Amino acid sequence: MRDGEDLEGFDGEASSTSMISGGSSPYQPTTEPVSQRLGGLRCDPDYLRGAPGRAKVAEVVLALIAFICIETIMECSPCEGLYFFEFVSCSAFVVTGVLLLMFSLNLHTRIPQINWNLTDLVNTGLSTFFFFIASVVLAALNHKTGAEIAAVIFGFLAMAVYAVNLYLAVKKWRMNGRQQNSRQTSNYLRARTESREVDQHPEIQRLDDA
Repeated sequence: MRDGEDLEGFDGEASSTSMISGGSSPYQPTTEPVSQRLGGLRCDPDYLRGAPGRAKVAEVVLALIAFICIETIMECSPCEGLYFFEFVSCSAFVVTGVLLLMFSLNLHTRIPQINWNLTDLVNTGLSTFFFFIASVVLAALNHKTGAEIAAVIFGFLAMAVYAVNLYLAVKKWRMNGRQQNSRQTSNYLRARTESREVDQHPEIQRLDDA
């Protein structure tokens, strides 16, 4: 009898202990999705299917091909145009690639302190200008080799795609500016309307004060 009572008491203590630990333990099982536990990192297919996303992908590919073409040139005289084209294509590839990752993975939403639309606008504008200058200089100073001609062609193609993306970036920037101005105007009108209602009905203010 003693053993049975001891076993029953032990089972009761174990069950109550498990209930207490299950209710108060900080190590609770979770059904939260793995993507949310990892910070919600996911690809945005809508951006990649849109015009800005496709333009970004084309820019990265063209800048990379232009950089590879210029890197295959072993001899140059003068070399200033080649070095400048190399710098422009490499910089455009790196910066545009980073922006493509930020937008396609929605990482830009985690850093709201940066105006990403303006950053994209500045990058596309500078890349368009410098690709044009680098391609013209390389075309004027090249020695008619296959690698130099290919680099010039891909440089002008990259410039054209960047120009299209610049138009899209300017359009988006203006649209966001108009939306922000309309929001500010609506907030101002709402606040002004509320102040007029308080002035016309002072009893509302008295009731609020009471």
